[in-house]
Amino acid sequence: MVTGFVADLRTLLRRPDFRKLFAVRITGQLGDGVLQVALASYVFFSPERQTTAPAAAAAFAVLLLPYSIVGPFAGVLLDRWQRRQVLLVANLLRMVLTFLVAWQISADDVGPVFFTTVLVMLSVNRFVLAGLSASVPRVVPRSELVMANSVTPTAGAVAVIAGVGVGYLTQRLVLGTAAESSTDSSLALAATTVYLVAALLPLRLDRRRLGPDDTVERITVRQAVRQVAAGMVQGAQHIHDRKPALWAMLALSATRFFYGVTLIAAILLSRNYFHEDDVDGGLGTLAMFLGVSGAGFAAAAALTPLVSRRVRKERWAALALALAAVVVVLPGAFFQVPALVVLSFVLGVATQSVKIVVDTVVHERVDDDYRGRVFSFCDVAFNISFVAAAATAAAFLPSTGKSYLMVGVVSAGFALTAFGYLRADRRTVRLDEELSAELDARLDAELDAELSAGLDGGPNAGPDGEPNARLDGVPSTRPDGVPSTRPDGESTVAGLDGESAVARRPGIGQDRLTRTKDEWRSGRER
Repeated sequence: MVTGFVADLRTLLRRPDFRKLFAVRITGQLGDGVLQVALASYVFFSPERQTTAPAAAAAFAVLLLPYSIVGPFAGVLLDRWQRRQVLLVANLLRMVLTFLVAWQISADDVGPVFFTTVLVMLSVNRFVLAGLSASVPRVVPRSELVMANSVTPTAGAVAVIAGVGVGYLTQRLVLGTAAESSTDSSLALAATTVYLVAALLPLRLDRRRLGPDDTVERITVRQAVRQVAAGMVQGAQHIHDRKPALWAMLALSATRFFYGVTLIAAILLSRNYFHEDDVDGGLGTLAMFLGVSGAGFAAAAALTPLVSRRVRKERWAALALALAAVVVVLPGAFFQVPALVVLSFVLGVATQSVKIVVDTVVHERVDDDYRGRVFSFCDVAFNISFVAAAATAAAFLPSTGKSYLMVGVVSAGFALTAFGYLRADRRTVRLDEELSAELDARLDAELDAELSAGLDGGPNAGPDGEPNARLDGVPSTRPDGVPSTRPDGESTVAGLDGESAVARRPGIGQDRLTRTKDEWRSGRER
């Protein structure tokens, strides 16, 4: 698996522009991991603040709601502003805001001002992640999208986990402080340096390389705000008209909901169940769970392209969710650290596999001009799912995080999501087959009509009544029935030999066929 991941990464890194975009993602998300250690240590694992289910849920809601608010703005602006400039400016803003967070931590200010600063910083982060996702198809060909969508977000997630590890080790070994120390501000300051590097890296790309290509005039922020509602409606309508992308989005939203419940449970178990009187040990256990989950992300990046070559990627996502449903119960219900290590790995594989598949499906099914709005709309849905998970955890989880009811609900949720997505994919396959047959039939009818016009001595017939070699772009045969040859040397087929309409009709290649099917699919599914 690791060999496959490395091979895919090497293939992609041969493309210079992908390599440059990849560096922006890795560097920025490494900084995210370092900063998360400082924030988690200060907010969740401070001995002065007892962590309860409602408190943890409220913290997650506060951190994630801005993503839902900023998401629509990100989509509208990413479809109008040059994405390279968005990556540059957003990372610079993250650097400044992280510096303010470090200052507030040093002043032991955990009040509204602190959380407001964190909210604004994470809102800016939405622009960075949405811009990176929307830019991927601009630096790799369509044939490598599955590979790129396996490697880039997974490598980014692993970079976050690596940042968590670097931050934790720096806090313990370099700074020489315990997890509950207020000197978390030093760690936050280290993250500002990483964000500065992430801000400078996009400058290696051409200003217009990441798109968009359209000629829409530059607009003011005020104009963009007025267009947010329209942009959200357009993004929602676009993905609604492309049912495979819609079903994929719903599957990932459900996956994030149940994963969110387990994440809050893991925080509570680490803080209040496994290490009730050892705050430092609780942070170490949570870091271990996250690290193992990161290994699961890496395994998903290696597995997904390999499995997708043998089965439909959508079916692999459903299988991964089914596996997660099983492991949540066994061994997850034992509520022992080794059992939860296994659960963390499997959930990492399952959730990241679904993410890779969904990103690829959305990239394949939506138009480039709508990608920013569609991905931002999806991000809103995903983060609302996580906030809903936090609210659910607050209602059902005890302060220790140990709940057999939670085990049953999460396991059933993963199982139902797997079943529902599998049924939706079967419907997609059936519709694709129907559309392919319909398209071939229509093209056959067009071709037969043109050939009949020529054979009947119509305007396309030659002086002897035989059809010309080219009938308005439609190939014919010689009198002996052997396919004639075009001036460029490519064989043409008469249309009387049973070949498919695509083979008989010059100028209609597989890309054209795919686009035509997508147009018809939109009409059929409405």
